[in-house]
Order: sequence, then C-alpha cells, then structure tokens
Amino acid sequence: MRILHITAQKPDSTGSGVYLAETVRALDRAGHEQAVVCGIAAGDTVDLPKGVRVRPVVFDTLELPFHVVGMSDSMPYPATRYRDLTPEMTAQFKRAFDAAFDDVSADFAPDLVICHHLYLACAVMAHRSWPCPITAITHGTDMRQMCKIPLERAYIREGVQRLDLIFALHNEQVADIEAIYGVPASRVTVVGVGYNARIFRREEGRAHGPGVRIAYAGKIAFKKGVACLISALDHTRLDPRTTRVDLAGGFSVQEEYDLIAAQAAMSRWDVRLAGKLPQPQLARLYHAADVFVLPSFFEGLPLVVVEALACGCAVVVTDLPGIRPWLAEHVPHAPVFYVVPPRMRDTDEPLPEDLPAFEERLGEAIDKAAAAPASACDTSALSWDALAQNLVRF
Repeated sequence: MRILHITAQKPDSTGSGVYLAETVRALDRAGHEQAVVCGIAAGDTVDLPKGVRVRPVVFDTLELPFHVVGMSDSMPYPATRYRDLTPEMTAQFKRAFDAAFDDVSADFAPDLVICHHLYLACAVMAHRSWPCPITAITHGTDMRQMCKIPLERAYIREGVQRLDLIFALHNEQVADIEAIYGVPASRVTVVGVGYNARIFRREEGRAHGPGVRIAYAGKIAFKKGVACLISALDHTRLDPRTTRVDLAGGFSVQEEYDLIAAQAAMSRWDVRLAGKLPQPQLARLYHAADVFVLPSFFEGLPLVVVEALACGCAVVVTDLPGIRPWLAEHVPHAPVFYVVPPRMRDTDEPLPEDLPAFEERLGEAIDKAAAAPASACDTSALSWDALAQNLVRF
C-alpha cells in the first residue's frame, strides 16, 4: 500500500511522535511505500527510513512565525500552546498544512491516510477530498484539548466526523470519542500501543547489586507527577544511602524544570536528571532499574510502561482510565502496582489538597514494587510490527 502519515508535531520527540515513527518503520519493514507530513522547527531533521517521503511543515519561519504547536501544554521542546493561537496564527496553520497536502496529493496518491491526534491538522486533512480511506489515531491529549479550550471546536468536530475510521488506544476512549466528537462506536477500533522489541527486551542473567534503583521516563514536568515522585520517596521504607532515582526526559518550561531540579538537589535521596535519552540508552536505564514509576496525572496509554515491563522492571503507575484493563488483557500477570490518583480539575490539574495523600500512596506502591520478586512477562504481542499490521488490516 501507499500510506500517508500526518502529524502536526515533531516525529519521535514525544509519545505520539514515537508512535508515528515506529509504525512508519514497521510498515517500511513490511514493504509499504510511505510519506509523512509533519510539523518541525526550522533547522530540524527527521530520522525516518530511507525511501519514506517527508513533507515537513516548517515552523519558526515567515510562513509560520511561531514554534511548532504542542498537543500538551508542556512539551519537551520549544512549542506553542494551542490555547495561545490567535485567529491569524490559526489561519497560517491551516494554510501551511493545506499546502503540504496539495504537494503530497500531487506526487504520492495514497491508498490510506493515517493522521495522529483528532485535532486541528486532522480537521484540515479531513475537510479535503481524498480518493482513499482517511483515518486517525487519538492519543488522549487531543480530547483533553477539545475539553479544555474552545479553539475551532465546531470545525474540528465536523472534520473528525468525516473520518472513515478512528483508532483508539484502549476501550475507555471509545465512549469519549463518541461523546466529544459525535462519532459512533461502530467507526472506532482499539489498537493499543507498541514497543520496539529489538531494543527493549529482558537481559539474560539480569541481576542487581544491593539497594534499589528507580527509573522514570517522560517529560520533566509537574503534570507528569515528577515532583510528587521525589516527595514520595520520603514515604517509602527504602534506605536513602542505597537508593538511586534516575529521571530521564526533556522539558519545555525552564522555570518548571529548574524548580524540579532544585527539589532533586535538595532531596536526601540520590535523584539524578539524565536528560532526554535515545532509545538504546533508555533501554540500559530500564535494565539497571528495579522499579519504573510513572506518576502522571493524565495519559492516553503510556508506551514507557510497556518498554519498562519488557526490560524486566516492576512498574508503579497512576491508575488512570484505560491503563489497568488494557494491561490486564495484553500483559496478564505483569508486575504492575497501581496508585489511586488525586482528584482533578480541568481534566489534568490535581487538587493541591489531595497531593500529600497521593504521595503517601505512591510511596507505599514503590515499597511493594521494590519488594516484589522478579518475574518475567510476555510483551511480544505488543511489538510495533504487530500493531502496524492492525492499522492496515481494517
């Protein structure tokens, strides 16, 4: 098939970017011809397989004189928040993606279009006429934006309703898609997430020395629960002298990062900021860890949890909608310990008065995960190759 992928964000720089890049690589291995329309900053390069046509929409230019727009309010690179788009900026965005679609339509003629996020770029794509099925994948953050801000809601909703099929990450998203966009459940199918089984895999003879190593991977941001993770260490029974915590990930808000870095520096625990790591280094971080912790306040379906399980970690994760049943179905008996989240306002803002109790629960779950016996779980069915085939099988 000839498959066109679309994202308004940088490929492989966030969870949804990794999702796009890895499915492109998997479909390339399967022999499909592909093109990608993606948002990038001036001077960026795109790392995709040779032969994949890339039509970038370049921000920080005269045509688009603002940063790449981020689906989350905190991105691991300089980004413009959708809530900050003016009518003029929105018109510039639409024109730029329309021009990209014109170029691709002229010389690629896709058999299938797969767009990432049910949001503005998807709506621009869906309001056009295509000679092939048009589909899109939700990553959860798109629905959060629809609920939080009024930007082009009617236009986006109308565009999403024109899609032939929508891919959801887990079953709980199906009802949300129906409620938010007015798309019947019959036009939504669940595909989940994948992981790179070539990189993230359990090491034979995996053995650790004394003490406990804890890992986190994701944006260094308050909404990812990073500050709560550092505070939660004081609620564990672990020994600060033999416990190490590695926080891997980029950031977008310098002030927020500086506050978290200062908290880490002042902690009596050995908390290290590893920065954003390429996948092979991230796999080594997982291999060295006993426990992986993701204390986020909002997630679609976190890929990092599957990667950590594949590398042999016990996992502590916030009990957010959809995660527990999906893991129970696809990775039964996995060593995952769930933490009841704090109450939220505006979909992803925790109530401050709930955070102390959340941190206590988080600390208790870390203790349980650290004490759990090592156990292998089979994640092989969740490879990107398996997921990619589901995207083209409908």
